[in-house]
Amino acid sequence: MEVRENKNRNLRKERIGVVTSNKMEKSIVVSEVKRVKHPMYGKFVLKTKKYVAHDEKNDCNEGDTVKIMETRPLSKTKCWRLVEILERAK
Repeated sequence: MEVRENKNRNLRKERIGVVTSNKMEKSIVVSEVKRVKHPMYGKFVLKTKKYVAHDEKNDCNEGDTVKIMETRPLSKTKCWRLVEILERAK
């Protein structure tokens, strides 16, 4: 039983993105940009996905590159949490 619980915990999704907003208390908005090839024309298109993540210490600023991890729902829109700040904004 314990082994299976650890396996499920390790399957949590992780994303790397840039902080676009930190105006909320203990929350940040992270944008993940992907380059996707268009199925018909073959041109690469930029796709942006936004995630609302929990930032317990309120130490992220706009422009920081961060790693976030999926977690239980913390509010209506927030089901990700900050793991680490990979790079500070210049």
